[in-house]
Amino acid sequence: MSENPASEGSGPVRPHKPKPFAPIDFEPFAGGADPARVSEAAHLAAQALVRRGRASDDPEVTRRLVRLADEQGLDAIAEMWAESPARSLPGALWRLYALRAATKQDPERISVYFRAGKDTAQVSHVVAGVAEPPGADELTTMADAILSGAFDGDFDVALERSAAFCRVVALGQATVADSAEWANSQHASKLTKSAHQLVRTAEDLEASAKAWRRGQLD
Repeated sequence: MSENPASEGSGPVRPHKPKPFAPIDFEPFAGGADPARVSEAAHLAAQALVRRGRASDDPEVTRRLVRLADEQGLDAIAEMWAESPARSLPGALWRLYALRAATKQDPERISVYFRAGKDTAQVSHVVAGVAEPPGADELTTMADAILSGAFDGDFDVALERSAAFCRVVALGQATVADSAEWANSQHASKLTKSAHQLVRTAEDLEASAKAWRRGQLD
């Protein structure tokens, strides 16, 4: 959003903040290029968060970390990490939190896409680990479980499960887009774009998982 220059005698212009994430759709965070500048504070915050979660065996600590965006607001998470490179620790964490938020914001709609893609993307469906049948409640439970796993399980597995989820939903969006093309070409085009972006997000998460296993995700 552009800002008008401050008129003479008025207060200083407030610094621009990153655009808040709107969890109504996947588009605001799926794929896309991240700015080259990486904030040292973002990396330190991400490292501290993961380190704290993995050092504790208290389920309450994990629960608080999973619900961090619920309690602090996703805008706060976005300000910390949304501008970090996709294939970095803060970038990966941002995608985990944002995917959970998008799923919990509209689980019914996301479950429609998941069901539309799961039979074709059978391997990704299994890796994602959604209970059958994959309805709204099952998708919400899966979103919490994946993010929990980032702190009390294997971080790379959490990234791979999230990537698999993205691939199933992307395939479902593409399938729905094909069906809707004749009735609403604009909606179909939006779904197709979102599907492509989700595939890019899946690729970033998979690359981050490999980097984590090599000890190179920072």
